Order: sequence, then structure tokens, then C-alpha cells
Amino acid sequence: MNESLQAAYSRSGVLAQQRNRVLRNTYWLLALSLVPTVLGAWIGVVTGFSFFASSPLLGFFAFLAIAFGFFFAIEKFKNSGVGVLLLLGFTFFMGLMLSRLIGAVLGFANGAQLIMMAFGGTALVFFGMATLATTIKRDLSGMGKWLMVGVVMLIVASLANIWLQMPALMLTISSLAIVIFSAYMLYDLKRIVDGGETNYVTATLAIYLDIYIVFQHLLALLGIFGGDE
Repeated sequence: MNESLQAAYSRSGVLAQQRNRVLRNTYWLLALSLVPTVLGAWIGVVTGFSFFASSPLLGFFAFLAIAFGFFFAIEKFKNSGVGVLLLLGFTFFMGLMLSRLIGAVLGFANGAQLIMMAFGGTALVFFGMATLATTIKRDLSGMGKWLMVGVVMLIVASLANIWLQMPALMLTISSLAIVIFSAYMLYDLKRIVDGGETNYVTATLAIYLDIYIVFQHLLALLGIFGGDE
């Protein structure tokens, strides 16, 4: 009986160490991934980078093709240094894609302030979700399917708005995106804490996307409502 208890405690200790290691490595790689993102955004703003600006629909599908190509490659090489390099390459690409929005916001007199506000707001969401992930005891795995439904609805609405160009729909999309991906942030962090995700490269990719999308749409809303001409 004592040996069984000792074995159980030993396994529990090993699992806890593994979870802590994955979480620690994820946070380090997440912080590192922000460097190529900022670099990509800066290069995009300086060079006036525009991704299929004349054809938003073609640009939308081209972006999805490139992004999913990165996802496939990162997943394939997630257990090696190549996976880390691919992830950093992906974050550079995402920085480039963000540069058009950042450039537009910087066109406002208070553009730099709006960017810092969006960064601060996103950081608050992240730290809030990270705190909840470590304190909530409830299993959140059931959230995944509902969040995915929300993402599909966002994609469909975004496609529709390429033609409709409705400001009200754009505001709705951005507001829902912030809510859905804040919840996704909690879901992804909780998976690591519960031991459901054991690869820090995959974990970093998921959380990076959550943070990126929250920041992007928060910045868009701040630009709409708080931009000074």
C-alpha cells in the first residue's frame, strides 16, 4: 500500500515538473516570438508593405494558404529546432501582415499612444487569463468545440464583409474576436496547466495567435473610436 502511494506521488511529481517545464518554455518562446513580430511590423510600415491590397478576397485566401502552410510545417517539426525557426518565421510574417493596420493607426496624431494602449490591454487580458488558468479547477476542455464554432462564424462574417463593407459588421467582428480569442487564451493556457499540451512549440503557436488576434482587433477598435485626426 505504501509503495503504491509512493509510486502515485512520484508520478504526480513528474507530471507537475513536466507541466511547469512546458509552461516555462512556452512563456520564453512566446516572449522571443514578439521580436520578429515587431521587426516584421516595423519593416512593413517603413516599406509600405501591402498584401494584395487591390484584391482583398485574393489576399484573404493567400494569407490563409500561407498561414496553414506554416501551421503544417511547424507541427511536423515541432520536436526539433527547425520547428522553433519556422515559428519565428511565421511570427515575422504575421508582423508584416499587421503593418498595414499599424501604419494606419500611426497616421493619427495619437497613434503611438493607441498602440501602447492596445499593447497594455492585450497584456492585461493575457495576465488575467494566465491567472485564471492556474486557479480554476474546472475542466475547460468542453469549451474547445464552441470556440471553434465562433472562429468559423468570424471567418464567414469576415468574408461576407469583404463585399458588404459594413462598418457595423466590422465593429461586431472585432468585438467578438476579442471575446472569443480571450476565451481561447484561457482554454489554451488551461490545457498546458492540466497537462493536455506537452509540446511547448505547439503551445506557443496557439497562445501567440490568441494574443495576436486580441491585439489586432483591440487596436482596430481603438483606432476607430479613439483616433485623433
